Amino acid sequence: MTKTKLSTFAETLIASEIVRLGAAIKELIKKGEKLYNYTIGDFDSSQFPIPEQMEKEIVASYHAGYTTYPAAEGELDLRSSISDFIYHYQGVRYSPQEVLVSCGGRPLIYALFKTIVDPGDKVIYPVPSWNNNHYTHFNHGEHVVIEAAAENNFMPTADQIRPHIKGASLIAVCSPLNPTGTTFKKADLEAICDLIIEENKSRKEGEKKLYLMFDQMYWMLTFGDIHHYSPVALRPEMKAYTIFIDGISKAFAATGVRVGWSLGPEEVMVKMRSLNSHVGSWAPMAEQKAVAKFLKQLPAVDTFLAGFKNEIDIRLVSIHNGIQTLREKGYPVNSIAPQAAIYLTIQVNLTGRKTKDGREIKTQEDVTNYLLSDAHLALVPFVAFGANKNNNWYRLSVGCCKKEDIPDVLKKLEVALEKIV
Repeated sequence: MTKTKLSTFAETLIASEIVRLGAAIKELIKKGEKLYNYTIGDFDSSQFPIPEQMEKEIVASYHAGYTTYPAAEGELDLRSSISDFIYHYQGVRYSPQEVLVSCGGRPLIYALFKTIVDPGDKVIYPVPSWNNNHYTHFNHGEHVVIEAAAENNFMPTADQIRPHIKGASLIAVCSPLNPTGTTFKKADLEAICDLIIEENKSRKEGEKKLYLMFDQMYWMLTFGDIHHYSPVALRPEMKAYTIFIDGISKAFAATGVRVGWSLGPEEVMVKMRSLNSHVGSWAPMAEQKAVAKFLKQLPAVDTFLAGFKNEIDIRLVSIHNGIQTLREKGYPVNSIAPQAAIYLTIQVNLTGRKTKDGREIKTQEDVTNYLLSDAHLALVPFVAFGANKNNNWYRLSVGCCKKEDIPDVLKKLEVALEKIV
C-alpha cells in the first residue's frame, strides 16, 4: 500500500513512549496476566477520589446552568481565587491579569513554547523530564539536553546550564520533578535564578529575553521536611522571566477535571491566551466555577491534602523500604528516598546478565521486559523521559497502587531477581 505523504512535522512526530508501553501492558492484561501497572501518572479514583467539597461544587455548578463557553483567559472569579491561593501558600502575588486558565497543564505548556520559542531557538532542559523533548520538537527548537545525575536527585544545576545559556530562549524545569519525585534544593534553584537574571541583564534592548518555564504541578505534594521553593519567592526579579505551570490535576487527584493555570508576565499571558482561544483549550465552565469556590475553602483544602499526602507517602515509603531491603540482601536494585509527588525513583541494574534458565538480558529494554514478564511489574524507564537508552533508572507511580498489594509486589520482584545469575 502506498504510504500517504503528510507534513514534515507529522512525519517526524514521535508517539508518547509511555502510551506505547501502556499498550503493551494492556495486551498482556487481555491475555489474563495479573500485572502491577505502576506506569501512569494518574490515580485510581477508588483509592484517591477528588475532594468531596470540590465534587459537590462541580455538581452544583452544572445544576446552576454553567454550561456555556467560559472567558478565553479563564473566568475572573477563578483567576482571582488562584491569585489568592498562590499568595496564601507561596507568598507571591499575581494579579488576575497575570493568570491564564486552561484545561490542564498541557495546553499551557504548548502555548508557552509557541509564544517563546522560534524555530532554531535553543531550549535548555534536563533529562529525565516529562515531554520537553516533544514540545521542543513541536517548535523546531534546538534541543540543549542536560543529563541530570542521580547524585543530585536528577535535578539540573546552574553549572550544567551555564555553558549553554548564551542565545537560549527558554529553560524548562519541573519541581517536584516528573518522573523522579525529587525537588530543587534552595541553593541550587537560587543559583539558576541568578544565572537567568545575570544573562538577561547582559542582553541588549530589544533582544529576546531568556525565560524560565517552571512546572510546579506537584508542589503541594511534598513530604516530611521537604520544602517547595518558588523562583519568584526566592528572587522577586524573576517574576519578569518566569512562567509557571500549575493546576489541580495532581494535588487534588483531579486529572480528569481538567483545570490548570499558568502564572506569568501579563504580556506573555495575553499571547498564550490568544493561541489557546484559537484551539479552544478552555477548562469547562462548570469546573471553573466549582474550583473558584473550592480554592477559597482553605480548611477543606488543608484537610484533604493532609489525608491525601499521608496515603501517598505510606505507599512511597513502603516500596522504598522494600527496595532498600532487597538492596541490603545483595540484589542489584536501589531507590531514592521519596521527597514529593506520586513517584518513586528505582534503579534496576541487570544488563549483561542471564537468568538461571539461560535467558540473556543484554539491554535495558530487556530489563524492562523481564520485570514485566517475571516480576509482573510495569515501570517506566527513564529513556521514556529523554534519558539515554542505557540508563537503568525507572519511574514507579503509586497513584494506582493499593497498599495491600505492596507486599506481593516486593515478593514477586525478589523472586524475579533470584532467577538472575
